Amino acid sequence: MKTALITGITGQDGSHLTELLIEKGYEVHGIIRRASSFNTRRIDHLYKDPHEPDARMLLHYGDLTDGSQIARAIRTIRPAEIYNLGAQSHVAVSFQQPEYTGDVDALGVIRLLEAIREAEVDVRLYQAGTSEMFGDSPPPQSETSEFRPRSPYAAAKVYAHWLVANYREAYGIYAVNGILFNHEGERRGETFLSRKVTRAVARIVAGKQSHTYLGNLDAIRDWGYAKDYVKAMWMMLQAESPDDYVVGTGEGHTVREFCELAFGVVGLQSDPFIKIDSAYFRPTEVEHLQADATKANTKLGWKPETTFHELVTLMVAHDLQSQGLDLATARQMAADRYPAAALK
Repeated sequence: MKTALITGITGQDGSHLTELLIEKGYEVHGIIRRASSFNTRRIDHLYKDPHEPDARMLLHYGDLTDGSQIARAIRTIRPAEIYNLGAQSHVAVSFQQPEYTGDVDALGVIRLLEAIREAEVDVRLYQAGTSEMFGDSPPPQSETSEFRPRSPYAAAKVYAHWLVANYREAYGIYAVNGILFNHEGERRGETFLSRKVTRAVARIVAGKQSHTYLGNLDAIRDWGYAKDYVKAMWMMLQAESPDDYVVGTGEGHTVREFCELAFGVVGLQSDPFIKIDSAYFRPTEVEHLQADATKANTKLGWKPETTFHELVTLMVAHDLQSQGLDLATARQMAADRYPAAALK
């Protein structure tokens, strides 16, 4: 039985990846931060008491800011694969907490790499990069595009990217960087733009909210489904030799398009329900991120399975369900409640 260790296991990607690895016969170990309340709702359906013989997911306390804990976990578990998904991953928050973001997202990676090197374990490492590293580099962005980070989050991830490349070359560690473009889904955190919009649609239809406040509606992003993207993570660690890969759909859509599609799912125009708040504009904007994933397509055989339209629809449907509504009922309620905003 292969063993994998995941940092950030309680997040969107961590939960989807855990499901995938268990399906493939892995024993999965996850690092979680100790807190007075648990934040494990995304993986609760996978949990079994570790005393049970068929328990396949085991959790350990740890934090990327504590190198000794990370090193102890690697020495004890001796995983075949490590997926470093743990991070302070909110771009806006990184401007407010730049030091903490750097400690976790940049220095956390060197703690992990040093723990691997000193433990002398035969392990393969996946490092979660981000399209934000490209910043205002011209689209479409590929593995050869210049990194021009425009946030503390992106800068910390660039530092981590080059650390992984350096340790790979200097010490022969099997380590890869996955440069994933925006990947969303029903498990996305509610403060991230995509989920903020789809959740607002559901709450507006239910009469619990009147508007949602957003920033730059003209920003272009390459949006895909997180469940598709974790397959690419796994595929990178199965390759014969380590390399770095861009993962995305190759399509660019504006925030405005995302909003129009999300509200359109329930038969509404988006404009009447969106207000612009300057607080949601970044100090340094990233205008256009769009992937050239040719390398992942050809070398790994990976391709996205979920379209942009399908992604937005499933997210809206999920958030409607949380309000006790199905799509047909929601469309009728929206038409009755907001006739002036109905799609013509």
